[in-house]
Amino acid sequence: MVKKLILPVFLAACAWTDAWGCTNLIVGKDASTDGSTIISYSADNYGMFGELRHFGAGLHPKGTMIDVYEWDTGKYLGQIPQAAKTYNVIGNMNEFQLSIGETTFGGREELVDSTAIVDYGSLIYLALQRARTAREAIKVMTDLVQEYGYYSEGETFSIADPNEVWIMEMIGKGPGVRGAVWVAVRVPDDCIAAHANQSRIHRFDLNDKNNCLYSPDVISFAREKGYFEGVNKDFSFADAYAPTDFSALRYCEARVWSFYNMFTDRGGEFLPYILGESSEPMPLYLKPDRKVSVQDIKNAMRDHFEGTPLDISHDFGAGPYHAPYRLTPLSFKVDGVEYFNERPISTQQTGFVFVAQMRSELPDAIGGVLWFGTDDANMTVFTPVYCCTDRVPVCYSRVDGADYATFSWNSSFWIFNWVANMVYPRYDLLIDDVRAAQTQLEQTFNQAQEGIEAAAAKMLESDPDGAKAFLTNYTVMTAQNTLSTWKQLGEFLIVKYNDGVVRKVKDGKFERNDIGEPLPPVRVGYPQEFLEEYVKKTGDRYKIPE
Repeated sequence: MVKKLILPVFLAACAWTDAWGCTNLIVGKDASTDGSTIISYSADNYGMFGELRHFGAGLHPKGTMIDVYEWDTGKYLGQIPQAAKTYNVIGNMNEFQLSIGETTFGGREELVDSTAIVDYGSLIYLALQRARTAREAIKVMTDLVQEYGYYSEGETFSIADPNEVWIMEMIGKGPGVRGAVWVAVRVPDDCIAAHANQSRIHRFDLNDKNNCLYSPDVISFAREKGYFEGVNKDFSFADAYAPTDFSALRYCEARVWSFYNMFTDRGGEFLPYILGESSEPMPLYLKPDRKVSVQDIKNAMRDHFEGTPLDISHDFGAGPYHAPYRLTPLSFKVDGVEYFNERPISTQQTGFVFVAQMRSELPDAIGGVLWFGTDDANMTVFTPVYCCTDRVPVCYSRVDGADYATFSWNSSFWIFNWVANMVYPRYDLLIDDVRAAQTQLEQTFNQAQEGIEAAAAKMLESDPDGAKAFLTNYTVMTAQNTLSTWKQLGEFLIVKYNDGVVRKVKDGKFERNDIGEPLPPVRVGYPQEFLEEYVKKTGDRYKIPE
């Protein structure tokens, strides 16, 4: 009898055409402060409910089949055979610390194979269930599309294990043509890299078989389709399959530039490329000017170009309280002329975000930590999810039937959205309170990490299952405690800033007078610079007669 398993559906992950979604930041093990490999991922798209998924390890009899659904839409694509053995997967990391992220670059529309069975989202989670290392994952993913076709648009994947980080780019061959063209490049251990919805692999070393893998026809297929002429050594994957335009530069490559600008001294050198004043692309990877920590990457995922020429927090679009956000769509027309807004790394439409930390010197159960948060990276708290975790914290699930259209007070996605949407309209006033709570929680988790892992390591020697249960329980506890803290923060904010005023606070409590009544609030009004602009726009309409 044929048994059938269903690969869970992930709706609306990172639709490239909708909101220029998703950013991945990458750190090699010799570029990090603690020797860990690091990748990050933000799933940025309206319509996506932020949750943590789990696939349990298992042994599967021959004949077991999997139903495959497109990650973005839930559309049924077909069936493929299940592997004989699968591994535990929590979020985007498996029990061997293998982690995978992605960003969609789209590329040439005619290369989408609408008859294929495997899309990019299914590729990620199938690979995590079937592979132990980054190189194995690349083989699993490319073998799957070779056999069952590649359904999605062009995609860039970050594929990392405790020792290596790879960037793989893939695009289909068109309707009814099985397989895909692809190239995978290993990021040197002492380098950082990033990708953000634009193909980033240009020329690659065709002869370095240890650090560069590619489909046999990646160049010949481009020639056949008329995408490339010239000698092989000059072939650029990005130029052939995803030519750069204004949107790719300003909405996508600008986020990579911002990351490079944070951790190297070459931001000024690459800015002309982002501004469209130079055609020379940024390198795929760079050596940072200092070691990069996991917390650095968490903070980098909160970036809005602050302090750079692309800073969006101080112009008219930021409003009176300097919000570093812009509503989508990013382009708009006024009197027939098209304009645009910048698109930074952090954005309000994020469903979930993670920073994956993988350490080769530690046992897998302890070494792999998926620092996970729901909603906007700037407004969330990254909690530790150990890769051996076999239970999803209730707050990271569809508790109470929660989804993108159903609110629940027990859902982290909705509680973080609730707080964030209080902050957005009055950003300058409220963000310090959010940042204080966020920093306190993350510092607490960071400081506790060494002790928690030492206890787990000691337990692992005599009771491996007990150690994994211990780390699972810690994962669940930190997530649920963070939810409780954020509820309290939301209650605090709505009282402190109710009706546009600010109530006085001392030692974490609202101040009261001698008879116990709340002190009158402070009427902060609007910032002076906004009032000056307001008068310019309205003239004498509101001038009080002398």
